Amino acid sequence: MIVTEILGNTHEEAGAALVEGRHLEKVVLPSADLVKRIQRVSTDHQKEIGLRLPANSPDLKDGDILALEDTGEHGNAIVVSVLPTDVLVIAASSIVEMAFVAHSLGNRHLQAQFFDRSSEYEAEVMVVQYDHTVEDFLKHHGVSYSRQERIIPVPFRHAEHTH
Repeated sequence: MIVTEILGNTHEEAGAALVEGRHLEKVVLPSADLVKRIQRVSTDHQKEIGLRLPANSPDLKDGDILALEDTGEHGNAIVVSVLPTDVLVIAASSIVEMAFVAHSLGNRHLQAQFFDRSSEYEAEVMVVQYDHTVEDFLKHHGVSYSRQERIIPVPFRHAEHTH
């Protein structure tokens, strides 16, 4: 089977309706693979699937519906399941401290994502992939943080850089 489009997402109302009553077959992916438009993947039932998404397609996300099959009593839905990523959740005590941290980590060309109080973090935080040198930096400067395993909604991308 070759998938050329995403049919919906189970975390949205329309996508949840598409898979209702179906057996969910999962394609488990690490966050780094979410940016790949062309790849061969396997489901948790050892079914091989080829992904060939158009160049303008958005990155894959947890819950993306890759295929609906009408086999069996109710059929199957093949859905993306993203593995948690090891991250540092940084909760600076002030805007000045957050600016210092963001500037310092920006000099390392480290990708960061920002969340507000309405997010699943329920706080204003900056999230970066785990790196022991960043953890040492945060400890050294007394910045509040925690190390967590999280399913990140948007994959971290390698930062392009030139001088």
